[in-house]
Parts: sequence; structure tokens; C-alpha cells
Amino acid sequence: GDALMTIAQQLEQKGIEKGIQLGEQRGIEKGRSEGEREATLKIARTMLQNGIDRNTVMKMTGLTEDDLAQIRH
Repeated sequence: GDALMTIAQQLEQKGIEKGIQLGEQRGIEKGRSEGEREATLKIARTMLQNGIDRNTVMKMTGLTEDDLAQIRH
């Protein structure tokens, strides 16, 4: 009797596993988007260092004036 999980326990276990998978997926997506943002900022920094004007950099990278203000050049 004890060896068999109750239906409630099985459902709970499935819910926990699904929650973990969802959490991992969100973590991966968040990491990916943060990585893309870092790469975009690096590209923008390089563009600015090469004398490309801020408006062109914003158009080409999709960054805002605030984003560009964060870049140290």
C-alpha cells in the first residue's frame, strides 16, 4: 500500500516537474535576452567609437537614448 503513490501525490509531482521545466525555460530565455542586449550594447559602443552618429546607432540597434547613455566610450 505505501509503495503506491496516491493520485494526489502523482498530480503534485507532475505539477512540480512542470513548474521546474517552466522555470528553467524562463531562465534560459532571460539569459539569452540579456546576452543579446550585452552584444547589442557592445556593437553600439563600437559604432560610436568609429564616429557613427547616435541617431544612426539607435536606428540600427533599436537601442534608446537612455541605453546609449549607459555605454562608456
